[in-house]
Amino acid sequence: MIQITYLGMFVFITLCWIVARFVSARVSGSVDIKKELRLLTLYVCILVISRFVYFPMHLKNGHVAPIIFDIHKAYPFKCSFKPFLFLEQKYAGYKVNIVGNIAMFIPVGMALPFCFDKLNNVIKVTFIGMCYTVFIEISQLPLYQRHTDIDDVILNTSGVFIGAIVYFTVKSIHYLLTKDNTESEAIAEN
Repeated sequence: MIQITYLGMFVFITLCWIVARFVSARVSGSVDIKKELRLLTLYVCILVISRFVYFPMHLKNGHVAPIIFDIHKAYPFKCSFKPFLFLEQKYAGYKVNIVGNIAMFIPVGMALPFCFDKLNNVIKVTFIGMCYTVFIEISQLPLYQRHTDIDDVILNTSGVFIGAIVYFTVKSIHYLLTKDNTESEAIAEN
């Protein structure tokens, strides 16, 4: 049995992030400070999401309870592949779960295109977000305290989709406003 604390996961994610950014800087031969600052938004998303998807919501003695990896309890895996099962079961707190799963991934839908220029439309961002949420659900399989659920994939991906729509809408509005201001200034100068 292995216990993983949130602090331990935080340190692991941070070390992986530092190594990845160091390797990226070595490969490219330079460090783009603006890009690194943008990427920090994604780093924060990863840390926050890791807290809520792997660890129990309720604090234990004022602390985040650890997750437990016990190979003897992990199998059979706790999985649900029936979409929208929460609508049938309507367990206590299911509405909070729905809103939380969507809201938690809205920042991811905004951070991905903010950080990566090649993610230049809603479909690309949503696909990458869906891959991320599938990774999360698969990584929860060996944690007997967690439950892998197709509903989480659907809801999380919906959150990414909403975040991408917000990002590209704001970007379009910003472009139109700055374009209009530039044209107005050009006309005023003539």
